[in-house]
Order: sequence, then C-alpha cells, then structure tokens
Amino acid sequence: MTEPAPGPRPDHPTPAARPADPERGLRGAMSALLVLEAIVILLGIPVAANTGNGAGPVGVGLICALAAAHLACCAVISRPFAVPVIIALQVLLIACWLISGPLGVMGIVFALVWGAVLYMRREYRRRAGAGLLPRPDDPGPADR
Repeated sequence: MTEPAPGPRPDHPTPAARPADPERGLRGAMSALLVLEAIVILLGIPVAANTGNGAGPVGVGLICALAAAHLACCAVISRPFAVPVIIALQVLLIACWLISGPLGVMGIVFALVWGAVLYMRREYRRRAGAGLLPRPDDPGPADR
C-alpha cells in the first residue's frame, strides 16, 4: 500500500490564512494586564481584612466580584465597548478606597498603567493611520 503524497489534497482545501491584525498583540497584553489586576485585587483581601475597620463579608464579596469582573472583561477585550468597561472597572477599584485604603491606592496605580496602555494604543493608531509605520510585507533597510 502506498502512502498519499504530502501536501494539500484536492478533497480537503487548504484553510484560508487569517488576515493580519496588527492590534492582536496589544489586545493580548491588555488581557494579561486584566488578569494580573484581578490577581492583585484578590491578594488585597487579607490586606483589607487586617487594616482599618477590616473588610467584612460584604467587602470581601465586593472585592471578589470586582476581580471576577476583571477576568470576565478579558472575554470582551476585542469589542468596541471594552475600553469604557475597563475605565469603569478602574473607577470601581478606586472607589474600593471606602473598603480599604490600599485597594484605592492599587486602583490609582492600575489607572496610571491603563492610561499608559491606552496612550500607546492611541499613538499606534495615529501613526498607522498616517502611514508612518512599516508594513510587514515591506523589506527593511537591511534587506534592500
């Protein structure tokens, strides 16, 4: 018995290549930042429980819900409404200052990080729209 020749078979067409998406890596980094933020929020539970008046069961529940919302936001990161949702999550995290001061400080730190990420995203889009970025199919100066 002979083996079929390697390569595409006529009865199984080759799947079409996925179109290039230059912002795919940025969305991955944004998702990773959301996961990191959720982990840090959950690590804030013992801090909130041991500082100030102590976070009761309601406070711990709110912190867990906020962390779950950050993880759920990873599912919608490619949607157009993702940035307003992320901003709302940052406002909620800063509002956790009412539960514990360190949580509010974490909210401010992460809001600054998100500001930097969104600035880089806006700058990338501006430069791409102006045609100032090299395209992957263009040879670089070393290849010419």
